[in-house]
Amino acid sequence: MNIKLLDCTLRDGGYNNDWEFGHENLINLFERSISSGIDFIEVGFLDDRRPFDINRSIMPNTSSVDQIWGNLDKKDTKVVAMIDYGTCDISNIEQCEDNFLDGIRVIFKMELMLDALGYCQKLKDLGYLVFAQGVSFTTYTDDKLDEVVKLLNQLKPYAFSIVDTYGIMDINSLIHYYKFLDTNLDPDIGIGFHAHNNFQLAFANCMELARMHGEKPRELLLDGSIFGMGKGAGNAPLELLVTFMNENFITHYDINQLLEAIDVTVLDLHKQLNWGYSFKAFIAASNDCHPNYVSYLLNKKTLSVKSANEILQKIEKGPKKLNYDKDLIESLYVDYQKNSCHDSLDYLKIKNVVNQKKVLLIGPGKSVISDQEKIIAFINTEKPIVFSVNFIPALFDVDFLFLTNSKRYAQQSIAISQAAKHIKIIATSNVTSAEDKFDINLDYETLIDRDAVFMDNSFIMALKVMLRSNVEEISLAGFDGYSLSKESDYFSSKMEYEFSKRMGQEINANVDKTLSEIKTRLKIQFITPTLYKS
Repeated sequence: MNIKLLDCTLRDGGYNNDWEFGHENLINLFERSISSGIDFIEVGFLDDRRPFDINRSIMPNTSSVDQIWGNLDKKDTKVVAMIDYGTCDISNIEQCEDNFLDGIRVIFKMELMLDALGYCQKLKDLGYLVFAQGVSFTTYTDDKLDEVVKLLNQLKPYAFSIVDTYGIMDINSLIHYYKFLDTNLDPDIGIGFHAHNNFQLAFANCMELARMHGEKPRELLLDGSIFGMGKGAGNAPLELLVTFMNENFITHYDINQLLEAIDVTVLDLHKQLNWGYSFKAFIAASNDCHPNYVSYLLNKKTLSVKSANEILQKIEKGPKKLNYDKDLIESLYVDYQKNSCHDSLDYLKIKNVVNQKKVLLIGPGKSVISDQEKIIAFINTEKPIVFSVNFIPALFDVDFLFLTNSKRYAQQSIAISQAAKHIKIIATSNVTSAEDKFDINLDYETLIDRDAVFMDNSFIMALKVMLRSNVEEISLAGFDGYSLSKESDYFSSKMEYEFSKRMGQEINANVDKTLSEIKTRLKIQFITPTLYKS
């Protein structure tokens, strides 16, 4: 049987936990995979930028592999590691006969093909089974494939793999790549397939490829991971591949060993790390783009999914889509939000209302609940003009709702529509009204700070509006700042932003700096507790 299975759990799964499985889990997963009769096991990355850690499956050199697994019996399974070309100098690779590894897989981007295959030759000279892995395979044209095949036929690696890096291949494109390689590659070079599950097609594509390959003499190598553990949407579940192979190709993999690994180790990891098919993974795959672009846009919580899709579609096809560029997506985001407008008359409307009046600005922090009596007392006593920012409070009557992002608008569209009869809506120009125009429309671009860690912070934008409306004194409630607590900083967890607590602290610092500048022109008092320097 020339269809073989490779377990990449300890390598691809490590993207979820920075490869820190713990020494006991590294041993347990290795031994279970070996006992199942898997043909190849990939034990992790070789990366000389990382120090040796007995608890991690990312290692600086080949001798590290021996330190972790060298005393174990690998039986008939071939043990391999992976190198992302350029991250492990050849000096860190011992002769194959002197260490535990049987082979090394090298991943490389298309533009690094020549140098990467030269590196593969050096590994082959050291005695290793060498696997060449062309990442982002969907960027390969037939001309580029022809170019790489000619080089591979000279190198004669053990196998060359189709790597569906972002899980966007359907069966038709996979069959095209497979047939091209099967027709043109030297018959002694195996063909591999490494799938990701963004479209829930990883296992289905592996099955179809195996059926197509059948009993051909060329080796076909299918990658899978236990319980699909892998980066983002994960990989083809190894236990499904084993079941399929046993039922259709008369193999004898021991499924119970993998089920024990899932029960004893992997389910606990899944509870902590939660890899697998997800909304973000689907959006990335449907736009043929790097998932970090999607995370950048959706984590802002300022865009509807429709808007995020429209921005992603503006990225040029090709390498730019598949190689994450933070500056590019940030620029596209700002350009999309611009939708500039002339707002001098709109500011005049606000000035006429707040002229020589007390003003209260209410944010969505938890203190609007915990200190509601204090806020109500202030409103009853001071009779201020009340502005709320990106939400309509259930506990207080407000005069104006200040909207700065489409996501918040979409979340509350029904409530906003009902409240529009007695609340005036102020919206920045990036927010598009579902009906006619908003009562007051302000230019988005003039209110953001491109140099800030959170460029369109609604609190800062609201303060800028107050300044430009000639407000001299303002009271603030519900602007609590971002804490280090794991709990939500908002009165509703639905409003929580998905960024790290460290970033939250950076935002606090930026707000403090801006508040310090604004206080020279605007008298500010917080009437609810805050982490900002008040």
